[in-house]
Amino acid sequence: MPSIILASASPRRAELLQQIGLDFSVRPADIDETPESDETPEHYVERLACEKALAVAEAAPDCLVLGSDTSVVLDGVILGKPSGPAEAREMLTRLSGTTHQVMTAVALATEGHCQSSLVTTEVCFRELSEGEIEAYVASGEPMDKAGSYGIQGLGGIFVNELRGSYSAVVGLPLQETAALLAGAGYPVWKNWPRSLESQTL
Repeated sequence: MPSIILASASPRRAELLQQIGLDFSVRPADIDETPESDETPEHYVERLACEKALAVAEAAPDCLVLGSDTSVVLDGVILGKPSGPAEAREMLTRLSGTTHQVMTAVALATEGHCQSSLVTTEVCFRELSEGEIEAYVASGEPMDKAGSYGIQGLGGIFVNELRGSYSAVVGLPLQETAALLAGAGYPVWKNWPRSLESQTL
């Protein structure tokens, strides 16, 4: 089977791939992430996921390369990673008591071709107090997160409802990732460990 490469430095995405039993290497992609003029959030995240995967695949033509991108979208506007505490505070205030979308695209590049899948999840925040926003910003957790929060971390207490894929909100939609790999002839379940008991049956 071909080797798998994750074209991302995100430890969260690596943890999710480990969760489904994949053996892979990490080679972060270096691409321009500036949105194009009049580009929709959906097109933006899917384009970036493909560009990341293809950029790394150029130097690894015999490998399966996974790229991914996540954006938090409120009222059609992308909320990226905060530039500092003030912007994190402002984003969290805007998200307080609202429903936003988390759009995550996963792309698989191999032999110069790229296939991708886009997942949109609705996330509802309860009302946040000024004190907890301040405490969360002071924790440092929002600083490298799209939308200034991490659902798998301290920020998980802000979410009162989620409609869609939890793993996509964390950074990688597992069902869609497995489907792309299976379509490329790499069903992830074939690499799952077998317990000693099942091996003797």
